[in-house]
Amino acid sequence: MRMATTLSVLVLGAGGIGHAVITSLDTGIGRVDPFKDMKNRPSAGHGLNLLLVGTDGRDKITEEERQKYRLGGHPCRCTDTIMLVHLSADGERASVVSVPRDSYAELPEHTDAATGKRHEPHPVKLNAAYAEGGPHLTVSTVERMTGVKISHYLEVDFTSFMKTVDALGGVEICTPRALKDAYTGLDLAPGTHSMNGGQALQYVRSRHIDGAADLGRMERQQRFLAALIDRATNSGVLLNPVRFKEVSSTMLASVRADAGFGTEQLLALNEAMRGFSPSSSEFTSVPLAGDSVSVKGVGSTVKWDPVKSKELFRALREDRPLTTRHGPAASHPAGEPGTAREPGAGREPAKQGEPAEPAGSASPVDVKPQDIRVQVYNGTRMDGLGKRLDDALHATGFHTTRAPLNSDGPDQRHTVVMYDPRWDRSAKSLAAALPGSELRAVKQQGATLKVVAGADFTAVTPVRPREAPKGRFGAKTGDQVVCP
Repeated sequence: MRMATTLSVLVLGAGGIGHAVITSLDTGIGRVDPFKDMKNRPSAGHGLNLLLVGTDGRDKITEEERQKYRLGGHPCRCTDTIMLVHLSADGERASVVSVPRDSYAELPEHTDAATGKRHEPHPVKLNAAYAEGGPHLTVSTVERMTGVKISHYLEVDFTSFMKTVDALGGVEICTPRALKDAYTGLDLAPGTHSMNGGQALQYVRSRHIDGAADLGRMERQQRFLAALIDRATNSGVLLNPVRFKEVSSTMLASVRADAGFGTEQLLALNEAMRGFSPSSSEFTSVPLAGDSVSVKGVGSTVKWDPVKSKELFRALREDRPLTTRHGPAASHPAGEPGTAREPGAGREPAKQGEPAEPAGSASPVDVKPQDIRVQVYNGTRMDGLGKRLDDALHATGFHTTRAPLNSDGPDQRHTVVMYDPRWDRSAKSLAAALPGSELRAVKQQGATLKVVAGADFTAVTPVRPREAPKGRFGAKTGDQVVCP
């Protein structure tokens, strides 16, 4: 989620400020060792690959910020966002691939980084790799799934994100439709908005806007990242030593990186990325298979399209562009054989802007209704309300029990969707069919979602599975998604 902040290291390194400034910044980076004792790694391709992860760390958030931007709750100690950034060997292109945090993954036998407990191989959602094994297990899992060798690892949190945006003077975000999320407090009318750090954090965190859930959030994160690059390259920050140091030191104070990412790498990026602009970047997401996969003990996961995802990662390894803007991907030369080089040592899902509008009256959802099992309860004294809701959900395609029950509690004013956190994507898809309903997480509830009909229930909104991205990888360049 905060990958925009980390990627700005690469952009801001292009300012030609000098060795002295960069050296002083290097001391502010927290260090981790994600590559220790790693074996059987993929072969190095061409260009440079950075794994950028965003955690929900919030220990440096002030109480005022916590209240104003709704940053409460306990951190999950997992990766909210994962992005794979490929910098071309010629320094002319950056390819950003968003990796869904709910991707189905299989962890190898390993020792839990927090508890010291030994785990047998088991399936998880990809973001759990960080919780169980930290940066090391995250890197090894991503490498095994993609076949892409990671050159460097960078990690950021909430504080770094907000302060960096503020240091840049804010960013401009465009939205063609209203965006509202009661959980983060985001409330945007259609049009262009200038955002400070806290407002920008609300924008990139929101995933309760519609049925697109995390997929829609990834699209907004990519839109924001393009806007950040646009702001950094057009605001004069790269050419002003004082502002460059201010922005960079603010960001790096909350960044963690591998020991190999230091002064020499920043200077190499500086040389390689002179003249970098939004049109130099391209954005996409890992192509997904059509249906979600429910895994016992894990919840609803997404699986990658086995053919298209392999093509995508092969393009990264071979240093080929993902968009036609940077040349035909199929014919672009991969360069001379050899290992990946740092930029400067020599000369590299789907992003679609804002979520697509529904076809007809049906709202797009991440999990198709037929895969979602629902038990309906009547939370009021209105006779037949539970049956009416069950019938309506069933007619829309949801797998209801066809046996609605009465709730034992007091009369409900609002309709509530109760769900096991492991099935959060299914819950958001169901909530899209019940506009105005409240989502309520209940640990260990299991795969069956529960809907308690409230007095505010009127009708079920038709929903449909979200359409797959169009085009080879669905990639767009940065200038195609920033404000016109």
